[in-house]
Amino acid sequence: MRYHDLDLRGLKCPLPVLRTAKALRGLAPGEGLSVRCTDPMAAIDIPNLLRETGDRLDRMERDDGVLTFEVRRGPGAGRHAETEEDAA
Repeated sequence: MRYHDLDLRGLKCPLPVLRTAKALRGLAPGEGLSVRCTDPMAAIDIPNLLRETGDRLDRMERDDGVLTFEVRRGPGAGRHAETEEDAA
């Protein structure tokens, strides 16, 4: 699978997770995104983002201070939890 590249090295929290979320919104379901960053908080923030959005973490790697996330856009991309209006 080919992944779009997103280089966020040098950015501090919350920018890596915010830019990752923005990049994911621009992808079609099934497309991949490879995110590289140096902010240690991204190891917590990006997996939490993916749980909320329904996107999938294919791989996470830490090498010499650089975190790399390989993410795949989920099938229900862009859908959030139902609001009360949706449920009615």
